[in-house]
Amino acid sequence: MSETPSTPVARYPRPVVDLTEAEWVWRELGVEALRPGSKPEVVRLAVIAGLTRATGARYGDLLRVRVEDLTVPDDAARAGEGTVVVRHGKHRTVRSHRVPAEVVLVLRHWLAVRLELAAELEGSVPRALLLTVHHTHDNGTTVSSGLPITKQGLVLSWRRFVHRTNARYGATRPPLPTRFEQVRRAWIEAGVTDPGRESGEPAAGEAVAGPAK
Repeated sequence: MSETPSTPVARYPRPVVDLTEAEWVWRELGVEALRPGSKPEVVRLAVIAGLTRATGARYGDLLRVRVEDLTVPDDAARAGEGTVVVRHGKHRTVRSHRVPAEVVLVLRHWLAVRLELAAELEGSVPRALLLTVHHTHDNGTTVSSGLPITKQGLVLSWRRFVHRTNARYGATRPPLPTRFEQVRRAWIEAGVTDPGRESGEPAAGEAVAGPAK
């Protein structure tokens, strides 16, 4: 009896947006984040979109990024590229990626915002780059803003943005997908992301973010 052919690896089951749509998401968030009075959640989403576009990182990878994993020019320097160290996947493969200048601008803004969010916390500011922007509830306990966000928090934040955006633009443009992965894969498939280079774990303080004002 002949052997049954091996089953091919299934493709991602949800439709991936085209590159034009993914780039629209980045531009929309990037512009909105830098407007005066922009909401912290929008700034954080712009950071997520910008770093994902630059590195191909998934939510879990981004949650492992610490402030000291960033190297960005300070405000006194001419706008330029930065770098970020990302620990990818379940094996935590450490890679250093280039960060485009337009993402560096959003990162600078977020670094200032996150300090304000954590100002009321006791002790030092968390090392995680991505923090909560609202007081939340966990099993009946109020959790302060400025703490490291969870994957579920990122999922809900993206969905809120999708609902707001779809309602705002109505029939004038296609609705955004409910899962950010459908956008992330568009950048991956188009080769937009920087593959980076393998890097050892940086020593404490080796990669320090420039001052954000």
